Amino acid sequence: MELNTVSPDSADTADTAAEQRPGWPEMLVGAAVYLLCYLVGPPIVTALTGGSPVSSGLSFAALSGIMGLLAFFAAFAVRMRSLAAFNIRAVPVRRIFAAIGFGLLALVLTRAFAALYVVVAGSTSGDPQGDYQAAAAGGPIALILQLLFIAVLTPLGEELLFRGVLATALSKYGSWISVVGSTVVFALAHGINLALIPAIVVGAINGILLVRTKSVWPGVIVHAVNNGLGTVLPLLFA
Repeated sequence: MELNTVSPDSADTADTAAEQRPGWPEMLVGAAVYLLCYLVGPPIVTALTGGSPVSSGLSFAALSGIMGLLAFFAAFAVRMRSLAAFNIRAVPVRRIFAAIGFGLLALVLTRAFAALYVVVAGSTSGDPQGDYQAAAAGGPIALILQLLFIAVLTPLGEELLFRGVLATALSKYGSWISVVGSTVVFALAHGINLALIPAIVVGAINGILLVRTKSVWPGVIVHAVNNGLGTVLPLLFA
């Protein structure tokens, strides 16, 4: 199966960007900044929020997006390449609608695999995203803020880093290395816990979409749909 499929009208642009795509310097700098944020950010959030589930959930949701954005801009600053070199380019409207469909597919798959995990494990303990739902249930203002953080800021930051930098740089070694490598790193960045399941599903779908569309935006939409509906639906069916 050949993953590397782009439309003819974008082939020349894709070839030009491939010559300038990020490499190991961008990956290493992005990883270093992300790791630093990962080590420093959570203790600061915990200290500032005082253990409040709503404040903690909102803060951690915002932090996940901020970490990705800081790491991306640090990687971008290494050699100041064009945004197209990081696969940040517009896509046809039809791909936007397709991405919404893939976002719904990601939601269904993550819920199915998570339910299977709960049946096997016997509990939902170890889910680090419990505070996210607590924040969403904290009232209308908290819900709006949580959706902005988890369904807009987080997808943008994480996709720019893990697909725009990592998957794009790994594409030098082939489509499958790009998809599998970025998915594994993206999943591990979420920890060995229940959050690993949606990270693998969303990471794999978005890695494939990046290869086929040469744009991070379909992945941002998939990520946003999965996170947004994953936040709202539990409230509706609680």
